[in-house]
Amino acid sequence: MRAYEMSAAAGLDSWKSVERPTPEPGRGQVLVRMRAASLNYRDLLICQGRYPFAINLDRLIPVSDGAGEIVALGEGVRRFQGGERVAGIFSQSWLGGAQVADTWQTALGGAIDGVLTEYQVFDEDGLVVLPDHLSFEEGATLPCAAVTAWNALYGLKPLRAGETVLTLGTGGVSVFAIQLAHAAGARVIATSSSDAKLAKARAFGANETINYRAHPDWEQEVHRLTGGTGVDHVVEVGGTGTLPRSIASTRPGGHVGLIGLLAQGEAIDPLAILGASCIVRGVAVGPREMFEDMNRSIALHGIKPVIDRVFGFEEAPTALAALAEASHVGKIVIRIG
Repeated sequence: MRAYEMSAAAGLDSWKSVERPTPEPGRGQVLVRMRAASLNYRDLLICQGRYPFAINLDRLIPVSDGAGEIVALGEGVRRFQGGERVAGIFSQSWLGGAQVADTWQTALGGAIDGVLTEYQVFDEDGLVVLPDHLSFEEGATLPCAAVTAWNALYGLKPLRAGETVLTLGTGGVSVFAIQLAHAAGARVIATSSSDAKLAKARAFGANETINYRAHPDWEQEVHRLTGGTGVDHVVEVGGTGTLPRSIASTRPGGHVGLIGLLAQGEAIDPLAILGASCIVRGVAVGPREMFEDMNRSIALHGIKPVIDRVFGFEEAPTALAALAEASHVGKIVIRIG
């Protein structure tokens, strides 16, 4: 089978095309023919040697997010019959409840092999069935970005209709957050440096938008739009570069879901959190049960993931370079097979 692997963090040259034997499923495992994979900023961090969590670079198959169909069953498999359209969960050990201790040690495309391959073996517990209305390319966008957005909105303080959500930028997590919050009847304020991207955000469900180049103190614009109250939820993908303004954008008791490492900045003054009386919570994707909850909502509302570009399997390094350019809106996908 064809696959990509990496043995060193060599930037955009990290992924090497290789031939490997097609794996066979063992007891309790299934063999999935991968049909599509989608990229996350995490994949770029791993290639750049900047990923802060567990990683194994011994011929690692990269990329966490993929979808395909089950083509063979190992002995004792009970959850599947074969032929199901599925996606792997980000952390193969986190099935439900509170975050497990080995979350990062079982994360696809980091500590263990990922999905940028024609075939991959999964434990039967490490998969979910795709919503029927989604293609493989659309389904491949869900495991990391969509589940992370869902966790940010529902994992601690569940979003309620009529609340206000602030999203930053127009990458995968942020676009999913706009779509999911809109479907829940929430008011969404989206930020970007591009008016063209903000126009797309409004088409996805954003109610108001802020160009942060025109409004560098964008937390003040958030308060203006909310009548001085602030927002209930912030989906924070920037990190230290944007976190102080996200904290300042919340209402008292609001929630900041801390996800990304996109923007660099100074250390956070804890007095900012105290002054805002807000909750700042790290969001490490989410468990299988959360993925399944989200899929029910996606199916009910007919939500279609936003895909910016689709590349062929042989173009995977070009797709990684497109991710690094950061000009996309939504997800970058690689079609396999």
